[in-house]
Amino acid sequence: QVQLVESGGGLVRPGGSLRLSCAASGIIFSMNAMDWYRQVPGKQRELVVSITSGGSRNYADSVKGRFTISRDNASNTVYLQMNSLKTEDTAVYYCHTWVRDGRGSRQDYWGQGTQVTVSS
Repeated sequence: QVQLVESGGGLVRPGGSLRLSCAASGIIFSMNAMDWYRQVPGKQRELVVSITSGGSRNYADSVKGRFTISRDNASNTVYLQMNSLKTEDTAVYYCHTWVRDGRGSRQDYWGQGTQVTVSS
């Protein structure tokens, strides 16, 4: 059973920092790409950043230079360091991964989400 458990959200002032964590279980973590998405009410969930099993990163333009994704394969955890936060970063942040099942079908997995609120 695949589980993704996020933590680290909260309320922060503009310009502040937060670090999100996502602990994964039920997958061969080191072989999986991991992603962070975010969603605000009334809008589609958007990809913030991905990290491949090899460590390659792909950031959305809106967060480049401010957010950093990293992974610790020893603890099956992916992190999102968010600096210079802006009010427009306010959203629920979700950890995501996907695997191929025994029939070759893609199975997507999501965490429960963690709220990040940037406000003065």
